[in-house]
Amino acid sequence: MKDVLFVAAGGALGTSARYSIQLLLPAAGADFPFGVLLMNWLGCLFLGWFFTVTLRSWRINPRWRLAIGTGFTGGFTTFSTFTVDAVRLTVHDRMLTAILYLLLSVGGGLFLTWAGIRLGTKMTQVAPKEELL
Repeated sequence: MKDVLFVAAGGALGTSARYSIQLLLPAAGADFPFGVLLMNWLGCLFLGWFFTVTLRSWRINPRWRLAIGTGFTGGFTTFSTFTVDAVRLTVHDRMLTAILYLLLSVGGGLFLTWAGIRLGTKMTQVAPKEELL
Protein backbone atom coordinates (compact mmCIF):
# COMPACT_ATOMS: atom_id res chain seq x y z
CA MET A 1 0.00 0.00 0.00
CA LYS A 2 2.90 2.38 0.68
CA ASP A 3 4.10 1.93 -2.90
CA VAL A 4 0.71 3.08 -4.18
CA LEU A 5 0.89 6.18 -2.00
CA PHE A 6 4.35 7.04 -3.29
CA VAL A 7 3.18 6.66 -6.90
CA ALA A 8 0.07 8.74 -6.16
CA ALA A 9 2.07 11.53 -4.52
CA GLY A 10 4.52 11.61 -7.43
CA GLY A 11 1.63 11.54 -9.89
CA ALA A 12 -0.03 14.51 -8.20
CA LEU A 13 3.18 16.52 -8.50
CA GLY A 14 3.75 15.47 -12.11
CA THR A 15 0.19 16.30 -13.12
CA SER A 16 0.46 19.67 -11.39
CA ALA A 17 3.72 20.40 -13.21
CA ARG A 18 2.15 19.41 -16.56
CA TYR A 19 -0.87 21.61 -15.99
CA SER A 20 1.32 24.55 -15.01
CA ILE A 21 3.39 24.18 -18.17
CA GLN A 22 0.26 23.77 -20.31
CA LEU A 23 -0.87 27.20 -19.13
CA LEU A 24 2.26 28.66 -20.71
CA LEU A 25 2.18 26.67 -23.99
CA PRO A 26 -0.14 26.76 -27.00
CA ALA A 27 -3.71 25.73 -26.25
CA ALA A 28 -5.22 22.40 -27.35
CA GLY A 29 -7.04 24.19 -30.16
CA ALA A 30 -3.78 25.32 -31.77
CA ASP A 31 -2.85 24.04 -35.22
CA PHE A 32 -0.21 21.72 -33.79
CA PRO A 33 -0.07 20.37 -30.20
CA PHE A 34 3.48 21.52 -29.46
CA GLY A 35 2.89 21.62 -25.71
CA VAL A 36 1.90 17.97 -25.37
CA LEU A 37 4.68 16.91 -27.74
CA LEU A 38 7.26 18.84 -25.70
CA MET A 39 6.04 17.44 -22.36
CA ASN A 40 6.04 13.88 -23.65
CA TRP A 41 9.51 14.31 -25.15
CA LEU A 42 10.84 15.75 -21.89
CA GLY A 43 9.29 12.86 -19.98
CA CYS A 44 10.91 10.30 -22.29
CA LEU A 45 14.34 11.91 -21.98
CA PHE A 46 14.01 12.21 -18.22
CA LEU A 47 12.74 8.66 -17.68
CA GLY A 48 15.54 7.10 -19.75
CA TRP A 49 18.11 9.16 -17.84
CA PHE A 50 16.52 8.73 -14.39
CA PHE A 51 16.17 4.97 -14.44
CA THR A 52 19.66 4.57 -15.86
CA VAL A 53 21.41 6.66 -13.21
CA THR A 54 19.33 5.34 -10.32
CA LEU A 55 19.84 1.71 -11.31
CA ARG A 56 23.56 2.13 -11.96
CA SER A 57 25.03 4.46 -9.41
CA TRP A 58 22.60 6.70 -7.54
CA ARG A 59 21.27 4.27 -5.00
CA ILE A 60 17.88 5.57 -3.96
CA ASN A 61 15.05 3.93 -2.13
CA PRO A 62 12.90 1.93 -4.58
CA ARG A 63 9.82 3.80 -3.34
CA TRP A 64 11.37 7.10 -4.38
CA ARG A 65 12.14 5.57 -7.76
CA LEU A 66 8.45 4.66 -8.02
CA ALA A 67 7.35 8.12 -6.89
CA ILE A 68 9.59 9.95 -9.36
CA GLY A 69 9.81 7.53 -12.27
CA THR A 70 6.34 6.03 -12.32
CA GLY A 71 4.33 8.67 -10.45
CA PHE A 72 5.85 12.02 -11.38
CA THR A 73 6.85 11.14 -14.94
CA GLY A 74 3.62 9.25 -15.54
CA GLY A 75 1.64 12.28 -14.38
CA PHE A 76 3.82 14.72 -16.30
CA THR A 77 3.51 12.91 -19.62
CA THR A 78 0.13 12.34 -21.19
CA PHE A 79 -0.66 9.53 -23.58
CA SER A 80 -4.38 10.22 -23.43
CA THR A 81 -4.02 13.85 -24.53
CA PHE A 82 -1.59 12.75 -27.24
CA THR A 83 -4.19 10.37 -28.68
CA VAL A 84 -7.05 12.87 -28.38
CA ASP A 85 -4.93 15.47 -30.20
CA ALA A 86 -4.13 12.99 -32.97
CA VAL A 87 -7.81 12.08 -33.39
CA ARG A 88 -8.82 15.77 -33.28
CA LEU A 89 -6.39 16.52 -36.10
CA THR A 90 -7.81 13.71 -38.26
CA VAL A 91 -11.43 14.70 -37.56
CA HIS A 92 -10.60 18.23 -38.73
CA ASP A 93 -9.12 16.88 -41.99
CA ARG A 94 -5.55 17.59 -40.92
CA MET A 95 -4.34 14.10 -41.84
CA LEU A 96 -0.78 15.08 -42.78
CA THR A 97 -0.42 17.07 -39.56
CA ALA A 98 -1.79 14.10 -37.59
CA ILE A 99 0.69 11.74 -39.23
CA LEU A 100 3.55 14.16 -38.57
CA TYR A 101 2.43 14.48 -34.94
CA LEU A 102 2.27 10.69 -34.53
CA LEU A 103 5.69 10.18 -36.10
CA LEU A 104 7.30 12.97 -34.07
CA SER A 105 5.69 11.76 -30.87
CA VAL A 106 6.57 8.10 -31.17
CA GLY A 107 9.85 8.45 -33.05
CA GLY A 108 11.00 11.41 -30.96
CA GLY A 109 9.96 9.64 -27.76
CA LEU A 110 11.95 6.54 -28.65
CA PHE A 111 14.97 8.60 -29.65
CA LEU A 112 14.86 10.76 -26.51
CA THR A 113 14.46 7.72 -24.25
CA TRP A 114 17.54 6.24 -25.92
CA ALA A 115 19.35 9.59 -25.54
CA GLY A 116 18.42 9.69 -21.83
CA ILE A 117 19.81 6.17 -21.35
CA ARG A 118 23.01 7.11 -23.18
CA LEU A 119 23.36 10.31 -21.14
CA GLY A 120 22.78 8.43 -17.89
CA THR A 121 25.28 5.79 -18.95
CA LYS A 122 27.92 8.41 -19.74
CA MET A 123 27.26 10.17 -16.44
CA THR A 124 27.69 6.97 -14.46
CA GLN A 125 30.52 5.67 -16.69
CA VAL A 126 29.05 2.19 -16.69
CA ALA A 127 28.32 0.13 -19.79
CA PRO A 128 24.58 -0.17 -20.48
CA LYS A 129 22.78 -3.27 -19.29
CA GLU A 130 20.82 -5.28 -21.83
CA GLU A 131 17.49 -4.81 -20.01
CA LEU A 132 17.72 -1.02 -20.30
CA LEU A 133 18.27 -1.06 -24.03
